[in-house]
Amino acid sequence: MTSITPRQLHTLLQQDTSSLLLIDVREPEEHAAYNIGGILLPLGEIINHTDQIPADKTVVLYCRKGIRSMIAIQRLEEKKGYTNLVNLSGGMDAWQKASATF
Repeated sequence: MTSITPRQLHTLLQQDTSSLLLIDVREPEEHAAYNIGGILLPLGEIINHTDQIPADKTVVLYCRKGIRSMIAIQRLEEKKGYTNLVNLSGGMDAWQKASATF
């Protein structure tokens, strides 16, 4: 499984984002409290919404700590054959800590 650090993701977001999609696999209340612009597809629902996950873009999945997003990636790779999914290491907790240095 491919991972990306918050700093690496921040750098990507400063460039052309047309080939990048962010997906938040947290619950709606978590997403509403703080998010980085990703579309909301909670872990329990993501497998039913693969029509929203392109195979021709880099797709970064994130959650609070990086565990739910890792589970989502495993499910999508095993059940749907995705090969373009990336996990945000440490999730939103790591993003918030690192963002003080961006």
